[in-house]
Amino acid sequence: MMYKPIFLVLFYLSITKQQSILEGVIKIIQEGEDQISAEPPDIAASKLLKEYDFIVVGAGTAGCVVANRLSENPDWKVLLVEAGRPENFLMDMPILANYLQFTDSNWRYKTEPNGRSCLGFDGQRCNWPRGKVVGGSSVLNYMIYTRGNRQDFDNWAAMGNNGWSFKDILPYYKKIENFTVPVPHDPNYHNTEGYLDVSYAPYRTKIADAIVNSSIQYGFPYVDYNGPTQVGVSYLQLSLRDGVRESSSRAYLHPIRSRPNLHLSKFTMVKRIVIDPITKQTQGVEIVKNGRTYFIKVKKEVISSAGAINSPQLLMLSGIGPKKHLQQLGIPVLSNLRVGYNLMDHIAIGGITFLINEAISLKTERLINNQNLRDYLNKHRGPMSIPGGCEVLVFHDFDNPGNPDGYPDIELLFQGGSIVSDPVLRKDFGITDEIYDYVYKPIENIDSFMVFPMLMRPKSKGRIMLKSTSYKDKPYIFPNYFADPKDMETMIKGVRLILNITAEPALQALGARLHTIPIPQCSDKPMASDAYFECMARHFTFTIYHQSGTCKMGPAKDKKAVVDPRLRVYGINGLRVIDASVIPEIPAAHTNAPTFMIAEKGSDLIKEEWGFNLDNYV
Repeated sequence: MMYKPIFLVLFYLSITKQQSILEGVIKIIQEGEDQISAEPPDIAASKLLKEYDFIVVGAGTAGCVVANRLSENPDWKVLLVEAGRPENFLMDMPILANYLQFTDSNWRYKTEPNGRSCLGFDGQRCNWPRGKVVGGSSVLNYMIYTRGNRQDFDNWAAMGNNGWSFKDILPYYKKIENFTVPVPHDPNYHNTEGYLDVSYAPYRTKIADAIVNSSIQYGFPYVDYNGPTQVGVSYLQLSLRDGVRESSSRAYLHPIRSRPNLHLSKFTMVKRIVIDPITKQTQGVEIVKNGRTYFIKVKKEVISSAGAINSPQLLMLSGIGPKKHLQQLGIPVLSNLRVGYNLMDHIAIGGITFLINEAISLKTERLINNQNLRDYLNKHRGPMSIPGGCEVLVFHDFDNPGNPDGYPDIELLFQGGSIVSDPVLRKDFGITDEIYDYVYKPIENIDSFMVFPMLMRPKSKGRIMLKSTSYKDKPYIFPNYFADPKDMETMIKGVRLILNITAEPALQALGARLHTIPIPQCSDKPMASDAYFECMARHFTFTIYHQSGTCKMGPAKDKKAVVDPRLRVYGINGLRVIDASVIPEIPAAHTNAPTFMIAEKGSDLIKEEWGFNLDNYV
């Protein structure tokens, strides 16, 4: 990987002139050189074909995989359409993950207020970052690679989704990865020949080591959570190659950038999928590129891989969705399906902070210096290789606490710093100035770390709805957090588990203690009581960016299903959805890895349907 001198100059100036680090980094990312030579070039509008065998909408995690796998057949012409820009080299620096949300690579969605969550954020709305860039949200995320539990996928199969049991999907997880994590592992669960590198960060803080040791002292085993069992503690397994972000684009598009039968159209919006209203046959897509509208015909299939927000929006704009909702907007209904329902997400209580006595946390002013820059730029080592500061996770099953093969309902995600460690973090989540100044400003000069108790199997579900008939208007997002009281109960149990782990000797040796300045709106509750943490959860409702489920996969008898188990949209010919929106029940995992798996399996389903066998071409 090369970094152009302009990056270093701008980065250095942003520090030495005491400008805003946030402004400096954004300037680098926005003005820096794109990875033009590494990924497939942008196809000019004049060179777009009138017809393709397959059109893939969205060059995100799933879309890059699908485009790669379908273009393996040299006789198939594949068009991959992306609304956003190319990747930029600075996007690959793991420590900058939280900065990317402030660039034009983010759709910048916001939830609608509901009065019971996100109360401590501007407008009582949660920020929902989504990738608007080649590579999608795998360019914005924190690179945490977790597959989920065996029971997740066996449950999918039990719901009538034949072919999606753990036994069925494990070969696809193995197909994805080049596993380089230096821990003993079961070879039946891993592979070293896939496109995507999965590794540890090459650097970790003393805080991370203490967290792992305290978790073991509390009784957790150290596990390969992408192996046979998940319950336990581990340093993070990451989509990282030699200390560099391994986005879906880097993994799946860069190696095939010269395939002549794959066209990538960047900065291109899809207005709608064109479907014959009589035959219900998909005919193609209407796209907007450089301000002009084009109709591109499809010979075989259109695949929507636009994600859990954009895929349902696109389907509804194309006449596929809830009849009443579409009719209210004047959209002709081609297939009456519950598109936009079943919205799921993993959330956590944000801002749970522990103060320590040693100067070892990931503070920005300590982190960005000549030596650390030199270590990263020359060797891809040092603290800049830590993904947004995230270092350790613990999986636990409260229903079966003594079962090493449990089904996690909580994840504790530990960071080597906290909200006060970097000026960007408070902006990431949209915390109001009033709350930040009262709760966190007093500890800005103290070293600290943060823990997110993350709800892994939420009961509450929300909905995506169209705001208008224009593809330019972002949809309404109703996450419906905490609609089911069970979710809050599990979250508070997670906080109690955090307090128990941090009381163990390894973290106590650092002087770890809970930060106890209360959120003003919760100050009437006793500090550290269940009532206080419930109030905190409602104010600091942090999304972990795992939106899913809005084009639910299910058998024909499932009235809530949008796609069948082969990912074909019900009632429409030649149209599939392949992305996180098809997930019927959110797995106990960060959803990037399951999305890779869905895309690999979905690609094989398409190949089977059209009689393609790669072995014939090798």
